[in-house]
Amino acid sequence: MQQENKIFPGRISVIQRKLADLKIHGLIFLNIINIRYLSGFTGSDGVLIICPDRSFLLVDGRYTTQAALEVQNIPVIEYKDKVEGIIQAIKDLGLKHIGFEAVSMSVDMYNQLTQRLDDEVLINIGDDLKFLRAYKDETEITLMKKAAAISSAAIAALIRDIKPGCTERELALQLELHARRAGADQLAFEAIVAAGENSALPHAQPTDRKIKAGDFIVIDFGVKYKGYCSDETCTFAFGQLTDQQKNAYQIVKQAHDDAIAAIRTNVTASTVDHCARSVLGEKYGQYFPHGTGHGVGLEVHEAPRLAPNSQDVLEAQMVVTVEPGLYIPGLWGIRIEDTVLVKENSCEIFTKMDKQLLIIN
Repeated sequence: MQQENKIFPGRISVIQRKLADLKIHGLIFLNIINIRYLSGFTGSDGVLIICPDRSFLLVDGRYTTQAALEVQNIPVIEYKDKVEGIIQAIKDLGLKHIGFEAVSMSVDMYNQLTQRLDDEVLINIGDDLKFLRAYKDETEITLMKKAAAISSAAIAALIRDIKPGCTERELALQLELHARRAGADQLAFEAIVAAGENSALPHAQPTDRKIKAGDFIVIDFGVKYKGYCSDETCTFAFGQLTDQQKNAYQIVKQAHDDAIAAIRTNVTASTVDHCARSVLGEKYGQYFPHGTGHGVGLEVHEAPRLAPNSQDVLEAQMVVTVEPGLYIPGLWGIRIEDTVLVKENSCEIFTKMDKQLLIIN
């Protein structure tokens, strides 16, 4: 299946223009998500080599036909052995200084390559690729909006399924069914459905715990649509809450709102994080152990990173989450998350669920 093939030559051209500045003759991509972004190939394994005037996609026999169907303007070369295929391509192309993504290359592969190369040198340029996929074009934005609409619709449908005695695991299954029926290709990550004391675990997994009155129910959910991810978290109340729980929810909501209000071009990611963290203050700040957000795209966690020590700067066309939370061990937790598109003077919210406190009776 061919997909928006006019996009990929432009993306590769951006990389080709960087090669001289990076002082390399070619660049090896092993990260399959980056390979998809640059070529359109959707298989699970391969190698993309980009040179100043040409590119090559290396795949094994499982993907030769698929790659030929999905990729245009890039020759597809089949290899029997991955390392041997890379070495042969380097030799054939006459590359001497070759960039690579260290985060995507195992120590074993690196050792094999360096031991078998002669005068050729491998150079880690991973830091220079940090923001490769951070800026979303109009096609990507359209797909991400669709993914967000699907996941939000699934969460909204799930509200009707929440009854006394149903379990986290049952709700997680229903959530996936709603999403599939709404058009999701797959889940972006394993759904979090956590109630009561389990909601105090930021990365809780659904269990057989039954929903009961007085619970906070944290639902962190995302889908993939044509490769692109959504990410949204809602916290609902089942039955009446204590005043402390209600106040805590409103504080997290204010942290969420203030952080979103701060998002615009040229704002540092740490500033957005500070906006959320300052609302929580000393009383609740100790219960907020993670960053305020992260980039989203072909992966659910991408650059930039919204955290206290982040050096990233937000720019137009980046898509990020805003997800402050607080987690009281053994009692309950709250997280509120939206995915937004950074614009020049504001941001656009992709996710659709209203984040006002919803009490389900």
